[in-house]
Amino acid sequence: MDSNQASYNAGQAKGQTQEKASNMMDKASNAAQSAKESIQEVAQASYNAGQAKGQTQEKASNMMDKASNAAQSAGQQMQAKAQGAVDAVKDSTNNKN
Repeated sequence: MDSNQASYNAGQAKGQTQEKASNMMDKASNAAQSAKESIQEVAQASYNAGQAKGQTQEKASNMMDKASNAAQSAGQQMQAKAQGAVDAVKDSTNNKN
């Protein structure tokens, strides 16, 4: 093999190596971009889940407050009715004497 042929072959090998390296870099870059996008999607989903959890907790707290208020109101109404019944019995007893 003469020096021209060896030089040609070396150039060919160098070109092929550069092409393969470029292809590998492209694949690595694509993989990194895909991983970045996946991480962003997971982060967004996690954020959304946190938001939903917070809203659910707030709604549950509001419902508990309403239930507590309703129970307190019902208790007060029952107490007022019972007092009314006691007063009615007292009035009835006083009127019979």
